Amino acid sequence: MANDYFRFKQFIIRQDRCAMKVGTDGALLGAWVSADGCRSILDAGTGTGLIALMLAQRNSEAAIDAIEIDEDACSQAKENAASSPFACRVCVICSSFCDYASGTAARYDLVVSNPPYFVRSLKNPDPQRCIARHTDSLPLEDILSKGRGLLTPAGRIALILPAGREEELKRIANVNGLYITRRTAVVPLSGAGVKRILCELSASCLHSSCATDTLIIEEASRRYSADYIKLMKDFYLSF
Repeated sequence: MANDYFRFKQFIIRQDRCAMKVGTDGALLGAWVSADGCRSILDAGTGTGLIALMLAQRNSEAAIDAIEIDEDACSQAKENAASSPFACRVCVICSSFCDYASGTAARYDLVVSNPPYFVRSLKNPDPQRCIARHTDSLPLEDILSKGRGLLTPAGRIALILPAGREEELKRIANVNGLYITRRTAVVPLSGAGVKRILCELSASCLHSSCATDTLIIEEASRRYSADYIKLMKDFYLSF
């Protein structure tokens, strides 16, 4: 059974009412995405509030809105934000991403999301876990099309996805006039295949070249790699 809380260096995430617990994907995205210079950030599908709080820690100037459709998760994310050192800069809103995007006049320097990733698979009978895990609640098409409309002129969208969805991402990005400007392939263990893709996208063709690299989480010795420790050292107590 997962712990009902996860302690980071500067904040605590309580998660007993959230279907999706703290995991490597969200922590990777929160530590990896470029947050410098952002004054406004939107976390779409915030869950526990983890990514929103990581970005608040990394950028002391940014105002962060965090959207969550599940009422229990939204309530817990609000509590996590309120108990953090960043309470005055993180606003958690209970809404679907589509409803929020259609109704807000806000524009963001960064839209970030660790979206649900199960597509056309057997659904969990628990409605809360089904919303959290399946793409029906936050399709990639909506993140890119509606997210693009929420960006400032130099704004970016950042995602983490299973490696098998990269071609889908490229296709949808192309339809919406978005360019992948930064890409990191995530390898869980040295010698293994790529499992996740971290991507930043921009609507500006001036930034259409793509910086690409690879992050190995564990070396063959099963010790964390130096690159992974460097990325996560400001957050994990063990680093």
